[in-house]
Amino acid sequence: MAHPDSIATLPAVGIEELSASHDHPDVVQKPSLEQLEIAADTSFADCPSSQDDVEQPNCILGYFLKTNPSPAFLSDVQRMNKVELEVKEVKRIERKIDLLIIPALAVCYAFYYIDKTTLSYAAIFGLQKDLNLASSEYSWLSSLFYFGWLGWALPTNLLMQKFPLNKYLAVNIFLWGALLIAQAASRNFTDLAILRILSGAFEATADPAFLLITATWYTRAQQPVRIGWWYCANGIGIALGGLLGYAIGHIKGHLPSWKYEFIVIGALCAGWSIVLFFVVPDSPYTTHWFSRREKLVIASRKRHDYHGPERRQWNASQVLEAFIDPKIYLFFLFGFFANVPNGGTSNFGTLITKGFGFTTFQTTLMQIPYGFIIVAFILAAMYATTRMPPNTRTILMVITNIPTVIGFAMVAWAKSKVARLVGYWITGASNATFVVGLSLVSGNVGGQTKKAIASAAVFLGVAAGNIVGPFLFLDSQAPTYTVGIIGCLISRALEIVVIIILRMLFTAANKRRDQAMAKGEVPNDRPGFSDEDISDWKNQSFRYLA
Repeated sequence: MAHPDSIATLPAVGIEELSASHDHPDVVQKPSLEQLEIAADTSFADCPSSQDDVEQPNCILGYFLKTNPSPAFLSDVQRMNKVELEVKEVKRIERKIDLLIIPALAVCYAFYYIDKTTLSYAAIFGLQKDLNLASSEYSWLSSLFYFGWLGWALPTNLLMQKFPLNKYLAVNIFLWGALLIAQAASRNFTDLAILRILSGAFEATADPAFLLITATWYTRAQQPVRIGWWYCANGIGIALGGLLGYAIGHIKGHLPSWKYEFIVIGALCAGWSIVLFFVVPDSPYTTHWFSRREKLVIASRKRHDYHGPERRQWNASQVLEAFIDPKIYLFFLFGFFANVPNGGTSNFGTLITKGFGFTTFQTTLMQIPYGFIIVAFILAAMYATTRMPPNTRTILMVITNIPTVIGFAMVAWAKSKVARLVGYWITGASNATFVVGLSLVSGNVGGQTKKAIASAAVFLGVAAGNIVGPFLFLDSQAPTYTVGIIGCLISRALEIVVIIILRMLFTAANKRRDQAMAKGEVPNDRPGFSDEDISDWKNQSFRYLA
């Protein structure tokens, strides 16, 4: 039996996310005799990582596939779940995770946004004239990117369950960069169209991969803030894209300026992917950056998240469940209505701003304040999620979407150039809405396969919205694009309606389950971790974040 002094070595959860979620009091109770024996077990020693934590591949192909956690590792997680974790230890490990994961995702997301908007910068530096693009062909180039995305969104989400997540993402990012460089060699609309479709297919991996990585390393309560941290790089990407566009536009070489836009940004993107491949780990139980005890703590601190082990096998019952679950379709509509405006402004934003009366180089610089305003809205939303009462995320999403509706109204009907510019800038508030919305997807779906399909649904909506958006901006209305701006306003209003319906769905489900628990129809222990990979529908202890 362990000596009572071993209490000091108990791992512990008095975790940041428990107090933030208001669901679990941050109280360290006196350990039981069983807990003392668990704490003294040498398998929890602070030893180096071991290959025994994962299932070993039984064939050569297995070395290229995602590895499942071993039964021994899962058993130790279950045993550690019976004791409290030390607050200081958890915070130390979480700081280590933050330094390893968040900067990497932020750089990825900045490149992701810059990559998508390179076409709009190429446009103001003569792309349309040099390639003799017809009036509607530029809009098609904007949308064809998302046709590639749309076609590959579901397959890539399922492949992310099969292959090591970070390495799969890194390979896709390398291909973004290579295809961007290739676009500089385009001779006509056909060349550029083919390359845009391929680029869109490989970029379909980005958002869902970032979301899954965040869900892998962080608790449900922590996810809005962490998603916000890397999503801030969206605004930084806009600002940096403006600076890069300005600088690249001044390159005096043998090639047109728009070609340098593709070459320089593509090379930077491909180079970053190599760093990502070797530095960022694929999962907590495969990494060599953490000791075995630290890996167990990483998993055990998510004990109240209603999650199961990550596995590469698809679950057929979860596929069927996903297709009959109404919230999956609402996630699609959320992604769609959120990105009809994005499809327009990401490709026509520079042209709209130039239409206010700015020169080409002034237009590139006007994107910098826009980027920083987006960051400010996201940071404000992140702060609000830590201060607002539980189950108010959907309310926050509605609040952050209202400035966007107002902003599009100002762009459409204000007379002053300054007022229209300010209106365009505050449409960036929608990024904060999307950040909080992504945390709803990652936190409100149980089961690995179902979660992958839910993620695919959101980003199928993202792709569809980005396809539709550019076609609302009619060349005959340049540079005011009144129909496009009003279409964006209506889309944002419909997004608010979808958010309200989601809230009603989540709160009704929680109420039914609370009532069933009160009647004794389901157990009252509300387990947070299971050795089984079960969905939110089958786990009656699951509670939705509203």
